[in-house]
Amino acid sequence: MGMNVRKFQTFEWVDYENPKKSELAELIKPFGIDYHVLEDTLQVGHLPKIEKLNNLNFIILRAYSVSPEKQSSTISDLTNKIGFFYNDSTLITIHQKGFKFLENIGDDIEDPESLMIKIVERMLETYEKPTEWLSDLMDKFEKDVFLHKLQKFSVHDLYYGKAKARVCKKLLLLTQTVLNQVQVHPDNVTKLQDEKETLYNLIHQLDEFLEDANSLLNIYISTTSQKTNEVMKLLTIFSAFFLPLTFIVGVYGMNFQHMPELSNPYGYYYTILTMILISVLIFVWFKRKRII
Repeated sequence: MGMNVRKFQTFEWVDYENPKKSELAELIKPFGIDYHVLEDTLQVGHLPKIEKLNNLNFIILRAYSVSPEKQSSTISDLTNKIGFFYNDSTLITIHQKGFKFLENIGDDIEDPESLMIKIVERMLETYEKPTEWLSDLMDKFEKDVFLHKLQKFSVHDLYYGKAKARVCKKLLLLTQTVLNQVQVHPDNVTKLQDEKETLYNLIHQLDEFLEDANSLLNIYISTTSQKTNEVMKLLTIFSAFFLPLTFIVGVYGMNFQHMPELSNPYGYYYTILTMILISVLIFVWFKRKRII
């Protein structure tokens, strides 16, 4: 377990990284935190939440913690959480994974609320790269579909892109609900409002991706169906031409002894001429019906 204690001018920040339940329960005993609440901070897939304890505010939030390209569709694979316990004199953070954004935090923080908001700001910044990556991915998909490069279009990649966007949107909506319930001192209201606006912009971008992905998938299916229909149409036209010709060839391929046309010196030419005439009539009919 990693433990880091920083003393600011008016408060103390205690950060626990990858703690064991038994160790953490003993260390946090002086703060009077219930053991069942601690279990929430150590539960791998716990969603964002807020809870008011006797003398502490308790918040769980999740930060995006893998590369944007990773193909995964689960919350625990894409994100990791941080649990916050804070009051006017102390901020406690608990997390399993190490986060670089918890480093290099200046000493000019006025109070635990300001530090908590600063960490939330950096957590929200972790969603910016995957959101930008999804936007670039959508541009690539649109080029593949609209510039007739369907062979490069990957439904597999689109699925994981949609799954990633859904997970991020779900977590950000829950985070938005949490931040809307956070009560802060008047000096920190503007800071918190800035994070709410950042949240709104991220959710809006993910909404756009999901809408574009659904539209693009429908266009892809429609385009693929159209190409299939064109192939079927071409095969039908060929069949319409060759079916009567095949019938004539089949008739004169029968081995009957008495077939007058077989003994006629011009029988072969009459048959070929008939086949050409039938083909021309079929072509003219297709043209009039605007089938070809």
